[in-house]
Amino acid sequence: MQFVSFLGFTLVVAIISYIASRTTNESSSDGYFLGGRSLTGVVIAGSLLLTNLSTEQIVGLNGAAFKEGILVMAWETLAAIAMVVTAVFLLPRYLKGGLTTVPQFLERRYDKMTKTITSGLFLTGYVVVLLPIVLYSGALAINTMFDVPTLLGVSETSALWITVWGIGIIGSIYAVFGGLKAVAVSDTINAVGLLIGGLLIPIFGLMAIGDGSIGDGLTTLMQTNPDKFKSLGDKAASVPFSTIFTGMMLVQLFYWGTNQAIIQRALGAKNLQEGQKGLLLASFIKILGPLIVVLPGVIAFHMFGDTLENPDQAYPTLVTRVLPLGLVGFFAAVLFGAILSSFNSALNSSVTLFGIDIYQSYINQEASEKEVVKAGKTFGIILAILSMCIAPLIANAPDGLFGYLQEVNGCYSIPILTIIVVGYLTKYVPAIAAKIGIISGVVLYSISQFVLAPMVKENGGEYPHFLHVMAILFVLNVLIMLLIGKLQPRKEAYVQKYTEQVDITPWKYLNVVGIGICVIVIGIYIYFA
Repeated sequence: MQFVSFLGFTLVVAIISYIASRTTNESSSDGYFLGGRSLTGVVIAGSLLLTNLSTEQIVGLNGAAFKEGILVMAWETLAAIAMVVTAVFLLPRYLKGGLTTVPQFLERRYDKMTKTITSGLFLTGYVVVLLPIVLYSGALAINTMFDVPTLLGVSETSALWITVWGIGIIGSIYAVFGGLKAVAVSDTINAVGLLIGGLLIPIFGLMAIGDGSIGDGLTTLMQTNPDKFKSLGDKAASVPFSTIFTGMMLVQLFYWGTNQAIIQRALGAKNLQEGQKGLLLASFIKILGPLIVVLPGVIAFHMFGDTLENPDQAYPTLVTRVLPLGLVGFFAAVLFGAILSSFNSALNSSVTLFGIDIYQSYINQEASEKEVVKAGKTFGIILAILSMCIAPLIANAPDGLFGYLQEVNGCYSIPILTIIVVGYLTKYVPAIAAKIGIISGVVLYSISQFVLAPMVKENGGEYPHFLHVMAILFVLNVLIMLLIGKLQPRKEAYVQKYTEQVDITPWKYLNVVGIGICVIVIGIYIYFA
């Protein structure tokens, strides 16, 4: 029964995605990479949420909440503010410039080599960090929920390889052969399922604690675990309160405003109004995210205590314990959709980056749009295979998968954010400053986190939190770029060229809704402080 409902929902999503995307001209760059610039606000919001909300988020953050409580909700709630900033400041500039990829702006603002370095960093981060971790965490969840090793009569390691390759192959079909519109449509359907299924877990969990009453369950949970309901983390927490004002907002701004895998959804908007509506709708729903990715972790702590060896098993264990048997298959299908979403979204963005920024720029400058799309698809297949080979090898990754992912991502996130911010806010900083800024950012952060930090901690010393390190290096690299701009400025001021590919009239309620979302986020923090 579980398998039938799982297979049924998965097939329905695939069929609808195929029907919705078959009329899109995917032999053109805009058609394949940006869904023909036809995405509406609701589709953009659904795709943004599903691209972001996958098993590394659901499993990882609930695992962190299992250990530390709701203070880890900063990764969710503060994202809403970053999305508002993106809708107000960055998206209008992206759409005015007719961008397909973020690095395209860097070529116009600086030079071709800056764009290539940035695209290379994105691709390296996707294949070495993001894609394998999405596959691994997804396989871990599916294997735990369905007890795949027992089901297939194989070892846990073999089951992990089988599940990773199963997810990878299906995700690759969506991303490589379907283009952005197929990915976005499937994301939207799965977003509805994930919101419904995701909310059922804490509901059934609270009912289990409260003997059938959600209210009694919540009261019992808060009274017996008061330390788990404090929003402000101390110095020893994974998210100290002070980091909210330093690296946390920078990470959020990079992720929601400049990360190709995310912003590509908004770049495919039919006009600026729809793009802004999509970002703001997603940001509002994001505020409710802790109900799905934090609260279940606290419920799991109450129910299982310290009996779980690996905190990242808290969520799938809770699902199998509290969810009625008939719904397990449906929820597994929704979770499977979330896994596919993050995987195929990052893969689709990788295909876009390679096709537009590398193949067309260096390998075949005379390539037709059809040839660019074909080259991108070929690259996507190779990238997918590499990711599927790497994923099972990270089974021994440290506890706290989500925090580990965020720390490693800092190698490329802050350097890229630095040169984009300086690029938009200045007119005379030259290309050499961008190259120095991005390379020094990568090198200094890597030395800090993977050489100095372990050395200091091994000797019993204290090292600054990685989010503080990000903020320090961001400021340092901005100052370096501004200094170079002062000493060796561009000969002519940079002027942003605007295209007329889409209507760039802003949404009339943008400021009111944006301010309202920021006020709600601040209110939540004050309430739980």
